Amino acid sequence: MRKLIVNADDFGLTAGVNRAILETHRDGVVSSTTLMANGAAFEDAVTVARSAPNLSVGCHVVLVDGTPVSPPETVDTLVAIRSAEPDKFYSSLSAFAARAMLGGFDPDQLVAEVTAQIRKIQAAGLQVTHLDTHKHAHIFPEILVALLRAARICGVRAIRNPFVPVKAMPARLFKGKRNLWKRYGQVRMLHTFSHQFSQRTKRSGLLTPDGIVGVIETGSVETGGYSSLLRQTLASLPDGTWELVCHPGYSDADLRAAGTRLLDSREQERTLLTSAAMRQFLEELKIQVIGYREFAEKSGETRSK
Repeated sequence: MRKLIVNADDFGLTAGVNRAILETHRDGVVSSTTLMANGAAFEDAVTVARSAPNLSVGCHVVLVDGTPVSPPETVDTLVAIRSAEPDKFYSSLSAFAARAMLGGFDPDQLVAEVTAQIRKIQAAGLQVTHLDTHKHAHIFPEILVALLRAARICGVRAIRNPFVPVKAMPARLFKGKRNLWKRYGQVRMLHTFSHQFSQRTKRSGLLTPDGIVGVIETGSVETGGYSSLLRQTLASLPDGTWELVCHPGYSDADLRAAGTRLLDSREQERTLLTSAAMRQFLEELKIQVIGYREFAEKSGETRSK
């Protein structure tokens, strides 16, 4: 049997993103979302989340391209000291990755900042059902270890598996598509960390789906038909519980000012995720949509037997 968690990232980025996530949950297939504790529209997102009790809300941990929740001086190894904005995280993912791979981040500072972000959401009265990271930063082992420690401290039971299953990314789907081919190569290369992820997550006792889809396709979703890459990816999923990452939103002035590369594609995803065709397609594939809260509860029951 195949189950799918449809998770909308970037909750709290803008009010327009928040509105789109609520719409794709109430009128579409989105079952979960992850909230940015340092997002400009955090308070609005909390209000939206309270109006949607069936929406699983996790923490979208931001460690790159954002501002820490902790006082910057207490997490000095995490901020880009030599940049024009020394109180912010590294804006370049490649610079962040290099520092993570070389052990340049203080492990205790990483845990403290992740914990602070989770605690801010919990302090707002929301149950944090799961964790993931902005730009999938916990692909890197040092970041993963910090998330696992923070999850235990804060009582969070589930974490995103950031690795795309090999069966869901056959090379033939991406050849001839320049930007996607580059991303495909990056995802395949980073897949080398997947074994470490599985081992560490299992030892920690945290729950995680079997993998993720939608990463390579991000920013290229088509609104018409299902000859799209997304349809082919979903159709190729083996049995198990998987997560579809999505980024619905409204391409308004706030979004354009937020510095995200995903603009019009968020509108396209919002249309796709609320379409009757999307529901019908998942029904035809016999894929059951669930939320992270349900996933954690059911998986926990299975483990306890």
